[in-house]
Amino acid sequence: MNARRTVFFVSDQTGVTAETMGHSLLTQFEGLEFRAVTLPFVSSLDKAREVVRKIDAAAASEGVRPIVFSTLVQDEVRDIVMRSNGLFLDFFAAFVGPLERELDTRSTHRAGRAHGMADLAAYATRIDATNFSLAHDDGAGADYMAADVVLIGVSRSGKTPTCLYMALQYGVFAANYPLTDEDLEGAALPARLSSVREKLYGLTIRPERLRQIRNERRPQSRYASAQQVQFEVRAAEELFERFAVPHLDTTECSIEEIASRIINDTGIERRLRP
Repeated sequence: MNARRTVFFVSDQTGVTAETMGHSLLTQFEGLEFRAVTLPFVSSLDKAREVVRKIDAAAASEGVRPIVFSTLVQDEVRDIVMRSNGLFLDFFAAFVGPLERELDTRSTHRAGRAHGMADLAAYATRIDATNFSLAHDDGAGADYMAADVVLIGVSRSGKTPTCLYMALQYGVFAANYPLTDEDLEGAALPARLSSVREKLYGLTIRPERLRQIRNERRPQSRYASAQQVQFEVRAAEELFERFAVPHLDTTECSIEEIASRIINDTGIERRLRP
């Protein structure tokens, strides 16, 4: 069996939905190597034919048919791509038909609805939340009272990417504060956090993984030393326990999983449409 397969993600818009759902399925097949090719904005018959040429070329050169994940909405465009020499898996075709029958309503078949701006209020909230997270990153900003959540933890434990993901994906107003040596050596919460104690959520990480991450950023530094990393992680976890701050070990979690767990644990409202 060929252990390397080309996978095409074909969409009439950004390709994000096809990539997300396709990658989720492919993670169930360990030991295989996949070469991912995203083909977005396939919105015309000519573009569909060009996609077919690329899929067929990959099949001919590799001797095995590619896997094609599609979120094409337009029937005539999808029909062309379906004729390619690939395993064609279409997410919309699989679910739209059953939904139409259940709802007794014909779908619009409009391209770009999944990631468009049809809900302008939700889109504006997402932009505002992202701007807020950028302005309140790494201890910056002063308006923690306006935050839905304030992530705290040692440097490189995942605070910044998690805040930005929650803002962009869910419209959550998230700030983050890095715990410094001074914070960790004290017996009290940092002064800036005491008034928002109920909004705090801690992120921790295993010392060996943190050391690896820091060493890639600042090799052979005190910042990445085993002694410093072990002290910071231990002291941060003690602070979380002392002040009953809910927290999560991010060592083996993706950003998506971290964000979902925080939202689930805190009960923060997801402001965007499903």
